[in-house]
Amino acid sequence: MSPTTPDTDHLPRFRDLATNSLRYWEPRRILYNTILAVIVLSVFATHWTQFWENAEWVAGLNLFILAVIANILYCSAYVADVFAQLSAFRETWRRSRWILLLIGIVVASSVAYQISLAFVNAPPGPHVHTASPATPTPKP
Repeated sequence: MSPTTPDTDHLPRFRDLATNSLRYWEPRRILYNTILAVIVLSVFATHWTQFWENAEWVAGLNLFILAVIANILYCSAYVADVFAQLSAFRETWRRSRWILLLIGIVVASSVAYQISLAFVNAPPGPHVHTASPATPTPKP
């Protein structure tokens, strides 16, 4: 074998790397989503009256879109994981990839918390009536 020709006999197949990556990351997605859901629900629970006053049906749609975005961003771990598994640091990476999971959960949790607070503290839209008079005002 010449020095410029890679030794492809010892490289793992992409299928094996993808399978290993799926086996590692997919069960942990449940943990990731659970942590984010607990954060969002706790913010809404502690600010319930404030949220209810400003609630719009669009907020539910926005939360759904944010959950989808959070899961798409979670998938970015696959890129780093497969790339690291293709390197010479494959075994070291497999023992320490939990660090990427931890960093991702911390960053996503912080973003979820801030966005949840923004939802509950958002001013009501122009069509939302926050207070109505208890008695009708007499006409002159």
